[in-house]
Amino acid sequence: MEETILKSVRSSVSNVDIKSLRSTVLLSLQMDMDKDGKRAFKKAVKAMEEKGVLEVSEEGVVKAKEGKKRKADEGEGGKKEKKEKKEKKEKKEKKEKKEKKEKAGADSSSSPLVAASTSAPSLTSAPPKNAPCPKNRDGVSRLFLGNLPFTVDEATLKSHLPGTVTHIKWITDKETGRFYGSAFVEMLNSLDAAAAVGVAGSEIMGRQLKVNFAPAREGDVWPPPTASPEGCCKLFIGNLSYDIDDDGIFKFFGNVDAEVKAVRWLHHKDSGDFKGVGYVEFWNTEACERAAGLNGKNLLGRPIRIDWTD
Repeated sequence: MEETILKSVRSSVSNVDIKSLRSTVLLSLQMDMDKDGKRAFKKAVKAMEEKGVLEVSEEGVVKAKEGKKRKADEGEGGKKEKKEKKEKKEKKEKKEKKEKKEKAGADSSSSPLVAASTSAPSLTSAPPKNAPCPKNRDGVSRLFLGNLPFTVDEATLKSHLPGTVTHIKWITDKETGRFYGSAFVEMLNSLDAAAAVGVAGSEIMGRQLKVNFAPAREGDVWPPPTASPEGCCKLFIGNLSYDIDDDGIFKFFGNVDAEVKAVRWLHHKDSGDFKGVGYVEFWNTEACERAAGLNGKNLLGRPIRIDWTD
């Protein structure tokens, strides 16, 4: 967590408020915004203050501290990280030398069979998806985006990011479906991911975009499957305007020839107030798939969030 906190502070182009930093870090680490998450964040910040890595003012503004003190306080953790990076670099250089040697041997051989078995990949071919590159040494292709406008849609986000976006996962409240203003994005490859991180701090619809590398945790299914579950005819819809009604939903999905069979809105048990979410059932799976393609499209001034459901 300390590394994520430090990266978030350093990537910011302006002063970072402690509460905003907490939200960004917990979302980036996919941790719940509950007491345990807040307690872990507070403990990490306090430890970093004691090490002299961070400084938190009385107004709650967080700054990264640089210089000799920080270097002296890196301790064993910093030494271990440097050692791992050095070993990784040496391993990569050793691999490159071996490939060059094999290629040279193949070029000097008169046998086409030998050449075919030992030649290195063509330099003109596309690089592997997660190949390390200068600004992305770990070859990460998954990114965390924060401070997004609440009205941003898929087309706007894709046009703002350099490179090719292959998947967007909007982060929403599990109960209400309300958009948090952040997302996980999968890029075509590590080069495109590095380019996208380079636009951190740029403005998108009047807000300064936050972009960080966010490798998926072990065991996570990423990116989530885009195909519908077998026989699925129902979708969960969220981040809806409180002015939405049945007619509005019927017309919205009717634009892609997805005829709605039924709509069920969700309300708070105590107050009866509309939660801004619901379920939509279609007559067949084909219509359901066409409707799912509208994820992120603008509906009454808000980008609708759509997920598959049983």
